Amino acid sequence: MKYYLIVGEASGDLHASNLMKALKQEDPQAEFRFFGGDLMTAVGGTRVRHYKDLAYMGFIPVLLHLRTIFRNMDFCKQDIVAWQPDVLILVDYPGFNLKIAEYVKRHTSVPVYYYISPKIWAWKEYRIKNIKRDVDELFSILPFEVDFFQKHQYPIHYIGNPCVDAVEAFRSENQESFTEFISCNHLKDKPIIALLAGSRKQEIKDNLIRMMEVAKMFPNYQFVVAGAPGIEPLFYQSYMNEDAEIVFGQTYRLLQHAKAALVTSGTATLETALFRVPQVVCYYTAAGRLVSFLRRHILKVKYISLVNLIADREVVKELVADGMTVKNIQTELKKLLAETPERKAMLDGYDRIIQILGKAGASERAAQEILRCLNKKK
Repeated sequence: MKYYLIVGEASGDLHASNLMKALKQEDPQAEFRFFGGDLMTAVGGTRVRHYKDLAYMGFIPVLLHLRTIFRNMDFCKQDIVAWQPDVLILVDYPGFNLKIAEYVKRHTSVPVYYYISPKIWAWKEYRIKNIKRDVDELFSILPFEVDFFQKHQYPIHYIGNPCVDAVEAFRSENQESFTEFISCNHLKDKPIIALLAGSRKQEIKDNLIRMMEVAKMFPNYQFVVAGAPGIEPLFYQSYMNEDAEIVFGQTYRLLQHAKAALVTSGTATLETALFRVPQVVCYYTAAGRLVSFLRRHILKVKYISLVNLIADREVVKELVADGMTVKNIQTELKKLLAETPERKAMLDGYDRIIQILGKAGASERAAQEILRCLNKKK
């Protein structure tokens, strides 16, 4: 079969690449064409655009690049129609992907499947109308989404979480020691605090500046940044202290050896939990007080991190908008660096989350379910 996939960021590239591998196991004749990244490219097929050409975040960056965004969107629509895939698989990235879904549903007979559903339970719940109209099947990786979509009379498929697969596979294949890791990366022989500051330039800039201020307050630790794919080292160096280090393409290796972490909200918070690394969630935004007000009155959920959303309680501390101050980060991080009650409670919370997510094999289950749904429509 012919599969057309669209992702818009690094985490989507990871999960889509694993889905592609699983689809190839189930369907040896699988052909892929995609908007994606380097990991998807390594699996095989034709990459039409790299996701970094799509990844604009925030009102101003989006406004400045509207022409490019619309140009890519128009090209994507035309490319799907010309290639005539057996199925279109959209991966997260709802601002772009729901527009594509609407067009494809209106102008073609190509079935539209959504893998890693849009987070409309957080905000923009009205998008459920578009999803029910334009998406044939939805495959969820978050267990609490099942009840949310059932409330809207829209059944979905929960297939487990692919982060569990990725972390388990890594840990089973990587047994290097701390000494080997720091030697390989020319790091100091000090405990590591990992910095996962986001995947887009604006959020990296906003968060990393403040994380670097905190680094000065913990001289007995080394702060190591996990470089995001597609972001050049020179960009990071503009905002880093001389004592801080950076590693690229080694986020899991870094987490495996970290004593604690400062993490920008997103998939990274869940991955950090699966490695059982105590963390503080840090997400700075401009106009912090306004954003905090809007968060309280517009967001439909109490938390922003996947860790707390899955647990349905505060397992990790979230410092967001005007709550992300250097002082607050220092206070919360200090609680996690010794064998404190706060550290133990967080690790116990992680264990509960791992139980909730279930067993590994999400990518394989997703591939099997996708093919079952496609064959059922024939």
